[in-house]
Formats: sequence, structure tokens, C-alpha cells
Amino acid sequence: MVLTEPPGCWAVRRSLSRTMPRELRLPFDPIERAAENWERTWGPSTAMRAATSVFRAQQILLARFDEALRPYELTFARYEALVLLRFSRTGTLPMKVIGSRLMVHPTSVTNTVERLAAAGLVDRRPNPADGRGVLASITDIGRDIVERATADLMDVDFGLADIGNDRLDDLYATLRDVRYAAGDVAGADRMLSRPQR
Repeated sequence: MVLTEPPGCWAVRRSLSRTMPRELRLPFDPIERAAENWERTWGPSTAMRAATSVFRAQQILLARFDEALRPYELTFARYEALVLLRFSRTGTLPMKVIGSRLMVHPTSVTNTVERLAAAGLVDRRPNPADGRGVLASITDIGRDIVERATADLMDVDFGLADIGNDRLDDLYATLRDVRYAAGDVAGADRMLSRPQR
């Protein structure tokens, strides 16, 4: 389907200020309960509790992103690809660069870009500098959609409106250390915050 205007643009803009995934409203915190059981069975639960919380937070954030991006018929992966192309100097990048910048497998990039191309948000063409490679370019419609979708995500503070900026900076630094320790950035291991145990 080729879009001539952003999906949902005919509707009154919805308020997305506190979009939530389905609220669980449990009578107890299941991660705290798991931590108590863990400590009785295997010992310290600090790392397990933190890792499990990251996974739950990811579910919550993805649900919030999906809600904000639904009017544009975008997934968060497709949105990220559009943003990357929007940020590029010419609006065009080789597929292999898109994959490395988004830190995803080439198959995922191919699927993402094919779906964006089918929606008219991206054009694909052979890379003249690489006989087997493909270039992806953001279209004018893609630029319009990424601007509108970004405004909606910013309206909900990327799903993190309930957390103050100081705590978000701390969260970013902690998660950056996880990424650096995993080798996301060459030589970054010397920049890690060292734990005080």
C-alpha cells in the first residue's frame, strides 16, 4: 500500500500523555516475590531482579511505543530505521550500515526496509559502489511520517514520563555500561563505571 498521507491524519490527534500497556494490578510485585524465593533457594538475587526488571520494562515500553506508532502503521523497528535514514546526511544508507547502526541481523533489516518500501516510506535501489548491496532512501512521505511519529513519541516522553530526568540519566548510564561491557563500542570497556562491591 502506498500512502499519500500519514495514516490516521484525518482523526483528531489523540492524547498519548500516559499511554499504558495492559495494567496488571497484581496484589504483590512478582519480581520481588521471585527475588525472595531466589534468595531462599540460590542466594543473592540482585542481578536476577535487575535483569528481570529490564525485561518487564522492555515489554511496557514496547507496548507504549506500539500505541504511539499505531496511527502511522509503524513498528518501533521500522520507526528506528526511518529515524536513522532521516538523520543521515543524504537520506540514503546502505542496508549493511542500517543493520550495524540499529544493531540487528541483516535479515531483520531486509524485512524492515521491504515493509517500509511497500508502504512508500522508503525507496530501495542497487548500490553502485557495491554490486550486490542495496541502498535505502527515505521518501518525502517517510520524512513526514517520521516527523509526526516522533512528535507523538516525544509527547509521551518515550514511555518514560513517570521518571525524572536525573533518574533517566542514571538509568542510561547503567544500561550504557551493560552495552559497553558486551562490546557494543570498540574500546569502551575502559569507560565503564566500576561497581563498588
